[in-house]
Amino acid sequence: MTSMTHDGPKITGGVDTHGLTHHAAVIDSVGRHLADREFPATVHGYRDLLHWMRGHGTLVTVGVEGTGAYGAELARVLAAAGVAVTDVDRPDRKIRRMQGKSDPIDAYAAATAVLSGRATGTPKSRDGVIESVRVLRVARRSAVKARTQAMNQIRGLLVSAPAMLRAQVAGLDRATLLRTLARLRPGDDLGHPLAATRAALRRLARRHQAMDIEITELDAELSPLTRQAAPQLLELFGVGPDTAGQLLTTAGDNPERLRSEASFAHLTGVAPIPASSGRTHRHRLNRGGDRAANNALHTIVLVRMRYDERTRTYVERRTKEGLSKKDIMRCLKRFVAREIHRTLTSTPTRSTRQNDLTPAA
Repeated sequence: MTSMTHDGPKITGGVDTHGLTHHAAVIDSVGRHLADREFPATVHGYRDLLHWMRGHGTLVTVGVEGTGAYGAELARVLAAAGVAVTDVDRPDRKIRRMQGKSDPIDAYAAATAVLSGRATGTPKSRDGVIESVRVLRVARRSAVKARTQAMNQIRGLLVSAPAMLRAQVAGLDRATLLRTLARLRPGDDLGHPLAATRAALRRLARRHQAMDIEITELDAELSPLTRQAAPQLLELFGVGPDTAGQLLTTAGDNPERLRSEASFAHLTGVAPIPASSGRTHRHRLNRGGDRAANNALHTIVLVRMRYDERTRTYVERRTKEGLSKKDIMRCLKRFVAREIHRTLTSTPTRSTRQNDLTPAA
């Protein structure tokens, strides 16, 4: 879709998104409510929503709730049409208790949040190679979780298994244990606890092996995509394919939306928070932000503290100055976040963008 110029008053839009429908509202430049309407969450519905908003004047920007969920495709459509899109957080419970809850109220609230300047976040574009990394990582994370769960259940069953079965697998390493359990023959009489235990262990072992294969295949698919998205990121000390993939997912296909390295530090939960009182002046670790990205930074810091000579020297010096290990790690996370932000914003992301309303084949 192409951008169009419309005569009339400047208006701001707001959209309350849901799975099957989106409720849109428009307000003027002083916040007066003009109109609201519900549209289906389909390709034709997105077209109609945009056309309806532009029918009330010059559309300046649109605030959309849930640009990472129900509003993801709508945000892509609006951006492709040349409309500025702002990510709007859902109202907290206190505001909803005071003002009530309905789709029109939420849509007007989204528009008002943008007009007042309370909502300023730029949503992820979700139309490039990093979006591909994100969706593949969802499948990988699920496979890792299932594999870990299967192993924990195997060990739990072996604790209470009959002594005959425990003796059969005693002292085996994990790989040998899984191969042995996968070859068990429980027999036909599952009414006997020993046979039922063997059947359960065989299924869990085969599930673990299947998840191993799936994770290996996903790693083979993710590695070239991660390197294509940000080759310089993988060159940083302590940054591996998994941590790089998570940090790329957090930044998105348009890392320029993060206006500064301080905003990236807040996003990843490593911005220092003041914790001073009386004669005590200190900062503490930030417990907000994207915790998966924070965990990736934590992993990088641990690797550097163990293998990077420069980092080990820094830790030794700060320890002598009286800093605790948590405070030292906070400083290191902040430094790594600054380094990664510079790398991400200086590395061109090669992506294939979808600029029309036709769904990808």
